[in-house]
Amino acid sequence: MKKVVLVNQSTGYLMIDIANAYAETYDEVVLLAGSIKVTERTLSDRIKVKHIVAYDRSSSIKRLLTWGWGSLQIFNRLLFKYRKHEVVYVTNPPMAYLSSLILKNPFSIIVYDTYPDALNNIGIGKGNWIYRKWSKWNKKLFAKAKKIVTLSDGMANCLESYIEREKITVVPNWSSKECFAPIAKANNPFVKEKGLEDKFTVMYSGNMGFTHNVETIVEVANRLKDNIKIHFLLIGDGKKKPELQEMSRNYGLKNCTFLDWQPADMLQYTLASADLGVITLNDETARVSVPSKTYNLLAVGAPLLCIVPEESELATIVEKYQNGACFQPDQVDEIAAFIQELASDKEKKEEMVNHSLAASRNYTYANAKLYV
Repeated sequence: MKKVVLVNQSTGYLMIDIANAYAETYDEVVLLAGSIKVTERTLSDRIKVKHIVAYDRSSSIKRLLTWGWGSLQIFNRLLFKYRKHEVVYVTNPPMAYLSSLILKNPFSIIVYDTYPDALNNIGIGKGNWIYRKWSKWNKKLFAKAKKIVTLSDGMANCLESYIEREKITVVPNWSSKECFAPIAKANNPFVKEKGLEDKFTVMYSGNMGFTHNVETIVEVANRLKDNIKIHFLLIGDGKKKPELQEMSRNYGLKNCTFLDWQPADMLQYTLASADLGVITLNDETARVSVPSKTYNLLAVGAPLLCIVPEESELATIVEKYQNGACFQPDQVDEIAAFIQELASDKEKKEEMVNHSLAASRNYTYANAKLYV
């Protein structure tokens, strides 16, 4: 009888799909989760959900406390209740897989965040004893693991300091909903409501925090404020949003609209309103991650405008599929020229739309089966 315990403190659509894939081939599937966020696809009835403390990211202290308490709960459950189960750890909490230094269960690790490497962000470097110890543990555990899976070639390259590259499986993420698809402006209720039918819409949808280069988009909007056919739509929230709105007011921009997060059932329409989808990443994350909204934008056929470092996973995708362009944050004039070109060249824009749709077919929830 094949039994498996999946460990993920913050479960979203990716883990739901992965758990469902395990449920197709395992006799018993248990999910240890602090929270479960359902979008479109739901957990199979065959999966037993056991709750641990939810991850709280509202402050550094709460983050560490919920990670630590969650890890202790996980260790306790595996030690006393699931000793005969295979274990699949997701790196949330990041230290949960260290339980297998003691436990005898066969295990795999899904690496979404690389530790101790990420400790550099809080000033804990390679010389620190925690960093050195955790690195040694990684080498020991990764060698013992049944499978090491990560989401990008950049992440796999980071993991090479702990395990040989050929032993790492790369499985790209995928779109959260099957309903994401192109929608003609004439049939899009969001487009009609916002009066965007005759506009070339450049859309940023996401967090507006201090690590997101959204101000570049406002600067570009200022360069193009005399072009009445191009409109910039910024959807979301974050600590930098008031500052960005103030920039827009100071520039007197009428071609730039800020909106709060839209209802979940409108997401397919808001994304499909984009003639060009904007994605930003900072230096720390660009080389190893691809934001999940990337796959949603591909699914609706949006060409991509990426504001990222030269060496990034996003740049690799755009280069591979020829479905957009990548720029540095200070290349405001170059970005403006690219937008103007795409807005005026329907043939080129349609070509990029088709390339995004072609790319999206490689990023579907069928990828979840590759984890099993």
